[in-house]
Amino acid sequence: MSRAWKSPVALRDTAPTLSGSQQSLPFTEPLPPPQALSLTPTPVRRLWFCIYLPNLPLEACRTSDEALAIVEEQHGIYRVLQTDSLAAAAGVMPGQSSNAALALLPTLKLEERSPVREQQLLERLATWLERFSSFVSIASKDVLLLEIAGSLRLFGGLPKLRQAIAQGLDEQGFSTAMAIAPTPLGATCLARAGRRVCIRAEENLASALRALPLDCLHWPEGQRAALAGMGIKHIGDCLRLPREGFARRFGAERLLELDRALGHLPDPRDSWRAPERFCADFEMSEEQSDRELLLNICHELLLSHEQFLLARQLGTQRLCFSFFHLKGPATELWLGSALADRSATRWFDLLKIRFDTLRLQAAVIAVRLRSGLSQPLQAETGKLGFYLKDGKQRRRYSIAQLAERLIARIGDQSVNTMNIVAEHRPEYAFCLQHPLSDWSVTTLASSSDLQRPLWMLPEPALLPADGAYPLHKGCRLTLLDGPERLETGWWDERGVSRDYYTALNGAGMRLWIFRNRQRKPDWYLHGIFG
Repeated sequence: MSRAWKSPVALRDTAPTLSGSQQSLPFTEPLPPPQALSLTPTPVRRLWFCIYLPNLPLEACRTSDEALAIVEEQHGIYRVLQTDSLAAAAGVMPGQSSNAALALLPTLKLEERSPVREQQLLERLATWLERFSSFVSIASKDVLLLEIAGSLRLFGGLPKLRQAIAQGLDEQGFSTAMAIAPTPLGATCLARAGRRVCIRAEENLASALRALPLDCLHWPEGQRAALAGMGIKHIGDCLRLPREGFARRFGAERLLELDRALGHLPDPRDSWRAPERFCADFEMSEEQSDRELLLNICHELLLSHEQFLLARQLGTQRLCFSFFHLKGPATELWLGSALADRSATRWFDLLKIRFDTLRLQAAVIAVRLRSGLSQPLQAETGKLGFYLKDGKQRRRYSIAQLAERLIARIGDQSVNTMNIVAEHRPEYAFCLQHPLSDWSVTTLASSSDLQRPLWMLPEPALLPADGAYPLHKGCRLTLLDGPERLETGWWDERGVSRDYYTALNGAGMRLWIFRNRQRKPDWYLHGIFG
């Protein structure tokens, strides 16, 4: 039997631009010369991780340990496209007709290539890879791309991230070729050529690409044959040709493709986004009536559903199983939960209860699991474990129970919680609240567009400056975002008039800084982003 994912239309985003812009700083004092205020855009360095799946047609149809060959129709004749190790050992090779392959190995299992299964498997892998990067792209029918520059610190550096991805793909049974480069097309060419390399600096990319054969670019066969007739077999040979003559004979598109591979031109990519509603199929090669087998299939789908919701911190209250038959409509089984949940164990317990009374009209050929509307999961507060005086018996208390016991032991005045109040001045935007109080302060109605650091300084710290630029630990700060103007509090003696910016220091830390618009226009550090 084989598994296939049929998901709704996926949400796709446009790839981010390759450069960031910064704004001029408004001042209330006499402005410095214009050249002192011209902030150079900070280039955004990107690093692309390419995963090439050369045996995807074979892996998408693998359902057993038998010798397997994938066939494809060519001019009315089914010819072998790929073989596994057992078939290759028997002499079956790509290009042979299906009859010739069966003559060599009568027990050979032939499967017709399924582009639908391959696409579903690619989408499944793209969904899995979202745990490593926020930008995953399905570049072609056998290539996946990840932008990993923003994930390196999260996973402890490039070697650990690469090892985690490679190990996960190997555990899932995929044979891959991987490469890392500053451009998506450059990484793709290196992976297709089987070069397991990591190139981080763009100036080192050209020398690595020059030695690659033209096959890794997947140009039309006619153009590659014409180039081969001219003695052009590698990318470096193309780069030595006159640009105008090359574009006139082989098209400007090929020349632009080389420029994108080398990083001379931007190469935006579409980002894969898994659908927020879970929908997955389990297709079987033959009809099944074994209810125990069907339950196991449902359990596997529930495990996938749990992973889908876990990655998004979501839950659902409704599930629907559809059991498809060769003839007649599908049999549907709905499950409901009083509270939104994602636990596969809990849903499977409900399924077993309902499955005992389910009447199937005929044998089942496929099973589908669809989830209802997802919603934020209301997680329970964690519990802390404490040992009693004897050191053996252990009791667990929730955070609320711990607060109650602390208040009872050290007094009401010693334990407080924190709450947000409707105040724009950052230093006054929170207040202390007693854990046992039954009142609540008004929270900000909409703060989704506000960028606020979790680590706020008790008092803004004065920053030194180099002319118009603020310094932090001796290094000039790079302004990433801003200004956000806060001008409030004029009705009391604590009024502020500030322009806030998000800045980056030399160590890669994101800081929240501001410049006074009144009195002395100095720079101050007010918070640090996590």
